Amino acid sequence: MFMLWESLRSALESIRAHGFRSVLTSLGIIIGVMSVIAVVSIVQGLSHTVNAQFEGLGSNTLTVRSYTPFKKALQGQLARLSHEDMELIQRRVDGISHITPILFSQSGAQGQISYRSQTSFSQVYGVGSDWMEVNGSYPQTGRPLTREDDQRRRLVCLIGVDVIENLELPDDPIGEYFRVNNEWCKVIGVMEKRGELFGFSQDDYVMMPYGTARRMQGASRNLDIQVQLLVEDMDRRDEVKGRIRRLLRQEHGLKAGETDDFRIQTSEQLTESFNAIISTITAAVGGIVGVSLVVGGIGIMNIMLVSVTERTREIGILKALGATRRDILLQFLIEAVMLCLVGGLIGIALGYGVGALAATLLPGFPPAFVPTWAILLSFGFSAGVGIVFGIIPAAKASRLDPIDALRYE
Repeated sequence: MFMLWESLRSALESIRAHGFRSVLTSLGIIIGVMSVIAVVSIVQGLSHTVNAQFEGLGSNTLTVRSYTPFKKALQGQLARLSHEDMELIQRRVDGISHITPILFSQSGAQGQISYRSQTSFSQVYGVGSDWMEVNGSYPQTGRPLTREDDQRRRLVCLIGVDVIENLELPDDPIGEYFRVNNEWCKVIGVMEKRGELFGFSQDDYVMMPYGTARRMQGASRNLDIQVQLLVEDMDRRDEVKGRIRRLLRQEHGLKAGETDDFRIQTSEQLTESFNAIISTITAAVGGIVGVSLVVGGIGIMNIMLVSVTERTREIGILKALGATRRDILLQFLIEAVMLCLVGGLIGIALGYGVGALAATLLPGFPPAFVPTWAILLSFGFSAGVGIVFGIIPAAKASRLDPIDALRYE
């Protein structure tokens, strides 16, 4: 234990005595770790923010949407989820506490909105009265949409906070009227602020009753909707999902072996799909910039070999005083590892700073986030590089003949 502590002290003293050379030696490690941490902090910051939003849906939320298989898409056949499909689910599937349709504006395009002399374009969609409960999102001022609003197809709406700024509405816009496409709509509430994602605002939208949106788009048209629902009992989620799938396949006339023309997704599946993409990006980019760690390790090995040559007489004296090959090996190996760890520590600090700066400069990008595993991995990889590339110089030093070493000039 004493020898280990003494080797550590000697390694730190050697690094301090040759401070400038130590920094230059560790430069490859510093740049490598800095690059990895900067990339990981930006990507994981995005992942952390998006996952928090998916978690807001709740694990007992199911989303049903249309899906066109590739083969049918090539034939010009587009799958649709109809109002009748939603009614079928609502009528024949037990265990659902809340259900809401979502009808986006034509083909998901933005609708034109205007107030006095101001005109803008926002996402316009219709939802059922249960949308608030399903998504856990409510108005910060005003009232929510009600079942009566939907049934009577009232021209009322909830707006995101950015609509107030875009149309220069009053600070309290409740009761104001503005045009949505060719219809006048009354503001009854302002939704909670959600911020930006990928540089795009999540608060630039107009939400109206589903019945009103259907009427505005033409109830006779073959509309494509999404359906969101809450399962009463989490343990029955898979049972409810299976029941919906069987009903829709039967309703759509799909034969055995045919691909579903719809998708039933949970918030967990959405999270897993997103995380799979993020993990692939992190691994690919991290692997590319991680090459510089190997280059840094080669640099450390070269400097340690030079150090062995410079300290040949010192090694001879140590052996003459009774130091064993193991003691010499340990001393030089610890010095190489310490060089890498110091470089890794500096790289982590610089990497987080670079990542935070980049996230700030990118418009609408979430804050940088460095997970614990990234820090531990960087330290572990740095130590591994020190061991792998430090073992050859350390072994060379331990094998020196003490008599020849003392005679070395």
